[in-house]
Amino acid sequence: MVLLYVIYLLIFIIFALIAYAVLQIKLFGMNVKDFWSFIEANQVLDRLYAYSQKFDKLSAQQQVIFLMEAERIFEAFDKIPSALWEEEYDKYNVILEKYKSIKMLRWAESHN
Repeated sequence: MVLLYVIYLLIFIIFALIAYAVLQIKLFGMNVKDFWSFIEANQVLDRLYAYSQKFDKLSAQQQVIFLMEAERIFEAFDKIPSALWEEEYDKYNVILEKYKSIKMLRWAESHN
């Protein structure tokens, strides 16, 4: 019987923590879906950052994939207040610069 009460208490605590987290997200003026996409984009940002540091030249297919992934990151980060991702700003800036250079390169190739 005591074990059942402990299980109920733990379930209540878990739901209370989830509700508190959702409340904090709402107080920041965000949707939970936007925050979740930010978390996923943050993981992609780390992978793209490592990828951009490792490879200087990308094939055409790799460029397209890089551009698509970077655009997803930019969309997710735009929906989140900058105070939440200021420690990721350097990585974001590196990806943004690489994105701009690839876009310019592809634009120059298409107009030749």
